[in-house]
Amino acid sequence: MQYISQSLTFQEDRIYFLLEEVEQEVMMDWEDTLMSASAAYVTQNGGDILEIGFGMGISAGYIQSHSISSHTICENHPQIIPLALEWASDKPNVIITTGSWYDNLDNLSTYNGIFHDTYGDNHLHHFSSSLSRIVKPGGVVTWWNMLGSPENLHNITDVEYQEFDVTPPENSYFNHSKYYLPKKQF
Repeated sequence: MQYISQSLTFQEDRIYFLLEEVEQEVMMDWEDTLMSASAAYVTQNGGDILEIGFGMGISAGYIQSHSISSHTICENHPQIIPLALEWASDKPNVIITTGSWYDNLDNLSTYNGIFHDTYGDNHLHHFSSSLSRIVKPGGVVTWWNMLGSPENLHNITDVEYQEFDVTPPENSYFNHSKYYLPKKQF
């Protein structure tokens, strides 16, 4: 399944697509508290922020509520890109980069904070090895932790986790009662 070729359905509380007539949620509004906490973490030092994945724009709004210099957003889904561009149209410190973050890696700068939250990222296995190129010294990184445990798929060491009690509605991507927000400082 190639995520970017899927036709998305947008509702007030979620984005999803149908796969063999079964809804596959991409993002849901129950994540609001987690998006707020992720945004607070990656913006704690201000400066330049990279957000990989726009989705419903929840975390983008929270990132903008903090004192930062710039906010670069990479989005690859052709139905979400126009939404991100419209959202950013009145925000002079926001740059929307279209396409895969990994395909745009050579065009990215270095950042004080990075938040990675994408669906169907074909380049996820390059995330940890790419960080040395895009994180400023002292910078912080977090990502969507789908595991429901204080572990990470990226084999990134020395990660701290902030635990949250969550009660997600039935969905196709996260069905745990605890969420562990990864916090990595470089």
